[in-house]
Amino acid sequence: MTGADRAELTALAGDYALGLMSATEAALFETLMQRDPALAAEVALLNDRLLPLDLSAPPAALPEGFAEGLRARLREGETGRDPAPGAWAGTETGDAANLNRAPWRRRAGLAAALVIGVALGLLGAAQRPAPQPIVVAVLLDDQGQPRAVIEDYGNDTAQIRFVSDVEVPPGTSIEAWTLPSQDLGPVSLGVLDDARAATLRGPDLPRPADAQLYEITLEPLGGSPTGRPTGPIIAKGLAAAQRL
Repeated sequence: MTGADRAELTALAGDYALGLMSATEAALFETLMQRDPALAAEVALLNDRLLPLDLSAPPAALPEGFAEGLRARLREGETGRDPAPGAWAGTETGDAANLNRAPWRRRAGLAAALVIGVALGLLGAAQRPAPQPIVVAVLLDDQGQPRAVIEDYGNDTAQIRFVSDVEVPPGTSIEAWTLPSQDLGPVSLGVLDDARAATLRGPDLPRPADAQLYEITLEPLGGSPTGRPTGPIIAKGLAAAQRL
């Protein structure tokens, strides 16, 4: 894959994360992400950066021509030029012909990206789809700010990603927990020495369920000495079941 091809995929990742693709385009792009771990990682990073805005901003209708204007602005940024006057205003004051062609250029780019994927064998029938999480939990602190996201795959494996800075004082660790049931009580999913993305490999637990509790706590270095949460809760949240 050439640098230009990867640049086009990166641009498409931005369109996907910002919700600028049609349903058909998004479905095709999701198929490509399942076969390209690097592309999926780029989208995950963009989603991490946008998540605090998604959770804090009230819903609002986009003005007419917003998507085309945003694409034009992104293209200007990629070339180092100042955005053209009216780029945010759709076709009213901007270059209407260029803006109206922007969605077609993006669709052509998506088609090209899929062709690249086929050429690399990323869409081969022999390839197995990437595993999907059964539940996803957004963990919030006591101020309601997002701190981390946990994706639980239900096979004693979960993934954690942090969406804001978490201070880990010397001599302490972060420990991730879940509450499969009141009978089992809180169960550790893993211990981290710092706030970084990681795969958590905990015990074999029942299949994670919608509204299951997840949390992260600050524990002594190496994890809780009792097997139960003992330190302050950094963030917690209820899981949302994913459609598989």
